[in-house]
Amino acid sequence: MIELSGTAFLWVKALHIISVISWMAGMLYLPRLFVYHCDAEPGSDKSETFKIMERRLLRAIINPAMVLALIFGVIMLLSYDSSAFRDGWLHTKLLALVGLFAMHGMMSRWRKDFAEDRNQKSQKFFRYMNEIPTVLMIVIVIMAVVKPF
Repeated sequence: MIELSGTAFLWVKALHIISVISWMAGMLYLPRLFVYHCDAEPGSDKSETFKIMERRLLRAIINPAMVLALIFGVIMLLSYDSSAFRDGWLHTKLLALVGLFAMHGMMSRWRKDFAEDRNQKSQKFFRYMNEIPTVLMIVIVIMAVVKPF
């Protein structure tokens, strides 16, 4: 466990929220790019443009934001009183977070499939997958703010 002053904790919390917002913006946009990329003929200028956009979004925004959100989140977690680790809200939040990391990994894999012109998934699939980060984010925010149990 680590001990943070009230001011330090607020700075860590603010940086965590900023990182999460950046991560979620990318996680919500990348599947939308995949939807549009499905329409592009492999090897076409349009397809190659989507490949660049997807790679840059993942590498320049989503991945760094995820790492920073994780770092600041762990710092906050380590500053909690040990009794918080018995609370159901924290377990639920962490489980939803595991789901978000899994979605991140799947999106990375799908981007690679598009980059290698091997995508076999439909627009409809990516439209559905676009909703999962939203649902997980809602659960995480409710658990962190309302702490219903």
